[in-house]
Amino acid sequence: MTAPAAWRDLRRYTPARVALGRVGNGLPTAAHLAFQAAHAAARDAVHAALDIPAMQAALADVGLAGRTVHSACPDRHTYLLRPDLGRRLAAPDAERLRAEPAPGRLAFVVCDGLSATAVQRHAVPLLAELVAAVGPDPPIVIAAQGRVALGDAIGEALGAEAVAVLIGERPGLSAPDSLGVYLTWQPRIGRTDAERNCVSNIRPAGFDVPQAARKLLWLIAEMHRLRLTGVALKDEQPRADTLPRSAKDMPCAAPLLPPAPASASSPRRSRS
Repeated sequence: MTAPAAWRDLRRYTPARVALGRVGNGLPTAAHLAFQAAHAAARDAVHAALDIPAMQAALADVGLAGRTVHSACPDRHTYLLRPDLGRRLAAPDAERLRAEPAPGRLAFVVCDGLSATAVQRHAVPLLAELVAAVGPDPPIVIAAQGRVALGDAIGEALGAEAVAVLIGERPGLSAPDSLGVYLTWQPRIGRTDAERNCVSNIRPAGFDVPQAARKLLWLIAEMHRLRLTGVALKDEQPRADTLPRSAKDMPCAAPLLPPAPASASSPRRSRS
């Protein structure tokens, strides 16, 4: 049995599973097989491992470099069962970052999250756009088996004013490669999700890299102007058609964020 024309027309506008039709009380074979394939792709994305050497090589190709750390999760199985351990930095890595801090305006953390596939595909192109506008040589940390809150521990150890966590989002049945970015002002252990701003669904079929870079650069500039993130930082960006097509086209000769004064001390941390 085929779906009515009005329902079939909806399929032009969404990848959601609408107007699939039915055979008796079940789905047509083609729709059933497509569902199974999408489910398998989502499972593969959750269990995939981030290829860190390939990530470092891709960063080097665009003139960037990143140090590597690991969460307290020893393996992927533990990561999926113990979200709390994915929010903690492994003790040796925490000591190393504190011994070699990289204080600055903004640190970038690249986490595999729940879709290493998304990070492998989209993180480096997005970083290349952001760094071109933010300024040279921001600290970049590649974190294995990490959750969003791992960026708080990393940012605190580095002495950064703010942190941007690029992380693979939980795969959906139509989006196994969705990347999210979480901005947190004054990162420290104990921050909550209400103190972050998020840009999600970064992928070619969603919020593409140039669009996401423009949105993030606007949020980064507002974050530093207001010195906060989270529910108090509202998205009041101008209309998209008044903005440049990509971060590299932004009309600014100087970096978006000038370097902090050499005499400035690292941000004060409150205990929580």
